[in-house]
Amino acid sequence: MGRFKVVEKFISINGEGRCAGELAAFIRFAGCNLNCSYCDTRWANEVNVPYEILSEEEIYAYIKEQNVNNITLTGGEPLLQENIGRLIKLLSKDKSLRIEVETNGAVSLKDYIDIGDNVTFTLDYKLPGSKMNHMMVMENYDLIRTQDTVKFVVSDQGDLDKAREIIEENSLTDKVAVYLSSSFGVIKPEDIVNYMIEHNLNKVKLQLQMHKYIWDPNRKGV
Repeated sequence: MGRFKVVEKFISINGEGRCAGELAAFIRFAGCNLNCSYCDTRWANEVNVPYEILSEEEIYAYIKEQNVNNITLTGGEPLLQENIGRLIKLLSKDKSLRIEVETNGAVSLKDYIDIGDNVTFTLDYKLPGSKMNHMMVMENYDLIRTQDTVKFVVSDQGDLDKAREIIEENSLTDKVAVYLSSSFGVIKPEDIVNYMIEHNLNKVKLQLQMHKYIWDPNRKGV
């Protein structure tokens, strides 16, 4: 039985990703192997953050009680949780669920990518503005599938240039959904749109973090 450090579990809408605007059950895990400059859940990565220990069966029971089909496993970095594969496998057996794993790009997907057709990965590529660009596991871009997503959080012009380089070098728009997301309050979304026009970034989507416009940007549990 797995034992998972859960700092939050709640129902809200997906603020980003392919299911943005749809209801989802969020399971947020403690701990991360990165320290991004713009991290909006840094509190969940603190050594002394309060958490509850839940088994995979307890997490599944909570999810089923909510009667919500979209499940988001997030953090922190969920793939750092010991035995996380067991939880993903258990959830994937319930074909009424769509499981999205939000991962920071600094952990290999090779042990998880083929667990189930109803499991998708939203893979961050950390751009230079994050200060974590050097931590990216590039083999992940050979593993991702059409149902997966690559997300770039953009802080400035240099980040946009790097994102375009990674998109083109890895032919990402031919493989997966690709999103550019503005670092909240750091870059104007309009500037990203203008860049997309200038460089003909077809099949790339601009995405705003919807939950930060609905609620206080620092609010937990949304």
